[in-house]
Amino acid sequence: MIDAAELNDNEFLRQFELKVNDDLAKIEYSLQERKIFLTKLVVPDEVNNAKFIEDFIRVVMENIQDRNISVVPTSPPIAKFIRKNRRYKNMLPVGVRI
Repeated sequence: MIDAAELNDNEFLRQFELKVNDDLAKIEYSLQERKIFLTKLVVPDEVNNAKFIEDFIRVVMENIQDRNISVVPTSPPIAKFIRKNRRYKNMLPVGVRI
C-alpha cells in the first residue's frame, strides 16, 4: 500500500509524483478554476501492474478530495479507476459522466 506522505504535488511541473526506486510514477494534471484535469499517467516498467496503478491513483484521488476540487479524468486508466470505484464519482463536476 502506498502512503499518502510519499506523494509529492509538483506544482511547477503540474504533476503528482511518487518516487519508485530511482524512477518516478506520475500523474500529470491541469488545474483550471476549481477543476483538476488528470491528463496522463506514467508508471515505471518495474511497477507497471494493476495493484500499483490502482493504489497510486487512489492516493492522488484522496489528496484531491481533501482539497475539495472537482476531477475531470481525461486519461483512460484514471477514468476506468473512477468507473470501478464509485465513491469517487461525486468528485466529478456537474454534467461530466464517465
